[in-house]
Amino acid sequence: MGSAGSYDTIVVGAGSSGSALAARLTDAGQRVLLLEAGRDYAASQLPEAWRSPNPLNAILNSDYNAFLWDGHLATRTEAQEPYLYWRGKGLGGSSTVNGQIAIRPPIEDFDEWAASGCTGWSSAEVMADFVALESDAGFGDEDYHGTAGPIPVYRAPVDTWGSVDQALRAAALASGFGWAPDVNAPGATGVSPYPINSIDRRRVSCHDAYLEPRRDNPGLTIRGDSLVDVVLFERARAVGVRLANGSAFHANQVVLSAGATASPSILMRSGIGPADDLRRLGIEVRADLPVGRGLQDHPMALIGIPLTEAASAGPADRHTNCCVRYSSGTVPGGNDMMLAALNQNALAMAAAEVRAGAGAVGVFVNRTYSRGTLKLRSADPSTQPRVALNMLSDERDIDRLEAGIRLLGDLVAHSSFAEIADGDLWRVNSSLRDALDTPGRLRDYLRASVVDTQHATSTCRMGDPNAPETVVDPRCEVLGFEGLRVVDASVFPFVPRANTHLTCVMFGEHMARRLH
Repeated sequence: MGSAGSYDTIVVGAGSSGSALAARLTDAGQRVLLLEAGRDYAASQLPEAWRSPNPLNAILNSDYNAFLWDGHLATRTEAQEPYLYWRGKGLGGSSTVNGQIAIRPPIEDFDEWAASGCTGWSSAEVMADFVALESDAGFGDEDYHGTAGPIPVYRAPVDTWGSVDQALRAAALASGFGWAPDVNAPGATGVSPYPINSIDRRRVSCHDAYLEPRRDNPGLTIRGDSLVDVVLFERARAVGVRLANGSAFHANQVVLSAGATASPSILMRSGIGPADDLRRLGIEVRADLPVGRGLQDHPMALIGIPLTEAASAGPADRHTNCCVRYSSGTVPGGNDMMLAALNQNALAMAAAEVRAGAGAVGVFVNRTYSRGTLKLRSADPSTQPRVALNMLSDERDIDRLEAGIRLLGDLVAHSSFAEIADGDLWRVNSSLRDALDTPGRLRDYLRASVVDTQHATSTCRMGDPNAPETVVDPRCEVLGFEGLRVVDASVFPFVPRANTHLTCVMFGEHMARRLH
């Protein structure tokens, strides 16, 4: 059991943000305790299925479920029943189980954050952190990229892409979208290779990049199997944490980096959250703050592509290489929509009418306005929270997704898809076809079938301390408390216009720079 002042900083959660934060604070000379609810293991012990360029090799195999949170369910819309919401568990967190996509949002997202009260988070102020974290094999010489960071980034050559990648690229270029070789370049729009976070076709997680190289640093202590129950306080100052098993650890400051569903859960169990909700669970209220409110993810609609044997992806093939970033014309700043190729698609593979190896193309709303909720079911830390994403509840989102799926329907009519499809692709998309052809049906179809992209954010929003939706100030400190911060996707004011992994790593880098 730790004692008061045993550590300078306790970091809760070893995912994309927590790993970077703990590593950089250690480099700066702090004594850091990194607590992870999942297992601690040497990087060499990660199963090769999770190293694969195709994460379906592990996700669809129950042998590897120890790296995913069990029973972590969510409803996507009110029209759907809850089902599993994939979140990583163990060192590296979701960086160990994600799609290895190393994409940045349009840099204007951060200027919008700053304008909303998040001082210190403008594009000019975070660019140095994006540069510091990456080693870009293709564009590292550009002043907005890095060559010496811990996160490797490469783009697969077009001639190595999968069949659905190639088809989407051909169809999009033929329809007038431009080619953008680096989607992470400021102002990039159009058809691009996905930047990939791996070396020699093998995943590099934040465990690999940040933690394993510091195993022998006496300033960093890593403890796995350490499920945090609550934060400990002396009056309004955080002084440590208590684990579910009753063990306690103390430090000069506590940083929650447990992710957008676990960090708010810890705050609420600690008495920080919506007062009425906490009282119903018998939790003493320390602060009435909108924790768990504002949850966002990117809603995505899919068109399944039944593939010929020659066009089907194998277990060693990458599941996606091609994306198309575009503007709907209705959102300030543009680049608010994204198309993606899926050479192999878990959702389609689970459908009886689509054989294994099926592909898909998807469209997702990249700038999202709908907001959901996360609420505790119990004060027991082993009980997963109730997650309701509430997707498509804002008309701006469903308007654009409806237009996006119609655009995608036009693109799959291109000859490039006929060349890889095993017969009429609409036979496995009959419900969508009927909805497209029947006035008023498409919105109901989308609400019933929309999926998430595992990009949960915004459950402990950062902003102006006087704004009613704010939970943490621009230094990520929980309002009304000292020594307690949240540093992960929970605090994003809105879900950025990109996959969230790289922005989470940037967050850890940026806050370490500000806190050491």
